[in-house]
Amino acid sequence: MSDRYKFNALADLTIIRNEKFSLELIKSGIIKFDSTIQQVCDSDLNISMILGMRNLSSFVGEVFAASLIANSNFRFKKNPHQDGYPDLLLMDDVGIKIFTDLTGRHREKDPFSPFTGGGLEIKATVGSVPTPQFFAKKGLQKPDIGDQRIEVLKSYDWKAHHRDTNHLLAIVWDFIGGKPTICGVFYQSRLNVEHWGKIISPKDGGGRTTSVSIMTRSGVQLMYQNWVAVIDDPRYIKFFNDYNSGNLIQ
Repeated sequence: MSDRYKFNALADLTIIRNEKFSLELIKSGIIKFDSTIQQVCDSDLNISMILGMRNLSSFVGEVFAASLIANSNFRFKKNPHQDGYPDLLLMDDVGIKIFTDLTGRHREKDPFSPFTGGGLEIKATVGSVPTPQFFAKKGLQKPDIGDQRIEVLKSYDWKAHHRDTNHLLAIVWDFIGGKPTICGVFYQSRLNVEHWGKIISPKDGGGRTTSVSIMTRSGVQLMYQNWVAVIDDPRYIKFFNDYNSGNLIQ
C-alpha cells in the first residue's frame, strides 16, 4: 500500500525536545488506516452517508490518529480528554513522567489542554469544491459523498478551535474507489497565530457549531513546504504544487 505514495526524505519531523517521529511511522500508519477504512467499507453500514461530509472528515482524522498510535510502539498515547490538546501525547521520558504524575486526573481537561509534555495535533480535510450553482451552470452535479473530487477540487485548509495550534500533522483525503483515502500528509512545527485566521464564533441560534479558526493561505503554504507524503498520482501532485505556487513535489 505504501508504494502508492511518494515520501519526502528531507521533511523535518521534529516535534519538541529534538524528539522526532519517522517516515516509517507515516508509512505504517497509512497502511493501518487503509486496512481499517476497508473494514468499515466492507460492513453493511454506509458509514459515509451516516456521518455526512463534516463528521466523516473528523472520523478520518480519528482513524489516522489511531493508526499512528497502533504503530508507534507506545511512543504516542491518545489524549485522554476529548477536548484536549494535542491529540497524540508524546511519551518520551518527559511525557511519561508528566502523564504518570497526573494519575487520577485523566478525566480532567486542564492538565491535558494543553498537555505540557507536547505531542502531535492531527487534522484532516477533504478540501473544497465549487458551489452547486457553479456545477448547475455547466450542466453538471456537485460531487456527492463517495465521488472522487480531485478533478474539481479548488482549495483546502484545516480548522482549529484556537490559534495556538502547532506541531500539526495534517492530511488531505479524497474518495478513491468510493473509499476515503489519504492523498497528502503534511507536518509543521513552526506554526504561530499568524497562520490561523480570526476565531469565528457561532451566531445566536446558529445550532451546535463551535468557535473555529481557519488556517490562512500562508499557513497552508508553510505546511506544503514540509510535505511528508503524497499519493503517487499526477493529478494530486499537480494540485498541491499549483495551489501553493510551487514545484516541491515531483
